[in-house]
Amino acid sequence: MRRREFISGLGSAAAWPVVARAQQPTMPVIGYLGPASLEGTLALRPFLQGLKEAGFAEGENVKIEYRWAEGRNDRLPALAADLVNRRVAAIVTVGLPSALAAKAATQTIPVVFNMGSNAIETGLVASYNRPERNLTGVALFSYELTAKRLQLLHEMVPVATSIALIFNPSNPGNAFQVREAKTGAGVLGLDLQVLNASAPSELEEAFALIVQQRIGAVLVMDDPFLNTQRSQLVALSSRHAVAAIYPYREMTAAGGLMSYGPGITDSNRQVGIYTGRILKGEKPADMPVWQPTKFEMAVNLKTAKALGLAVPASILLRADEVIE
Repeated sequence: MRRREFISGLGSAAAWPVVARAQQPTMPVIGYLGPASLEGTLALRPFLQGLKEAGFAEGENVKIEYRWAEGRNDRLPALAADLVNRRVAAIVTVGLPSALAAKAATQTIPVVFNMGSNAIETGLVASYNRPERNLTGVALFSYELTAKRLQLLHEMVPVATSIALIFNPSNPGNAFQVREAKTGAGVLGLDLQVLNASAPSELEEAFALIVQQRIGAVLVMDDPFLNTQRSQLVALSSRHAVAAIYPYREMTAAGGLMSYGPGITDSNRQVGIYTGRILKGEKPADMPVWQPTKFEMAVNLKTAKALGLAVPASILLRADEVIE
């Protein structure tokens, strides 16, 4: 072989790794839009588990761009627009305000939502079986359980004729829960006091009013911000010796008196699975909105004892989990 041909061959061989690197597929990027913060969220771990079951692990074959509104829902539209400009492969949203912000920001990027409200009534999808657009996900129907939670709380604390509803006014979906609670209160003959709280300091103020007005029990609304504040809510209920019911068992496990609602772990895992399927090429329009098939009631006997409450047999017999 001539010297010139040999050197030319070496040059081509040296270029092979560069060409190989250039031909490697780009790692997909998921946008994750949360209304609260990483601290206290119940959604992220099961979401990552579901994503892994679908074949994607963060940092290995998928990247995730997180955007947290830190309890300020007015920031969500700008955060959603930022993810759209980032040209992410899909946007995962937590709660109705995040889903509405993502819907307004894009009509092409797939959006996978997880929320407690009705996805059709809120205008996110046209049908649960065939969403038809770029959105699909999980509808928990937790908001529709508000009146049921009030009934269970009344069974647990029948002497409480005045009930406080902790309400986050910055979430548009919460108006439905207020209507449900007012309807339920009317049927049961209870006085319902709606107390606003969209920041940790306002939770302190709400419980100060509960004590001042001698309100007998508290109904905590299903809301992404309030869910992340479960430790503070449980601590305030304990400090002021006020019985409270929550939307998810994780709150009862954290020391809350009782809860009734869907399984939040299963739902967020399903969001991860759906996101993985979309990354593999499925279209949101062809993916039915996932709905829970079971609602669970949990009761914390230790908390009941601390509050001086005797748990009725009607509650114990129906409870799916009794925490000793």
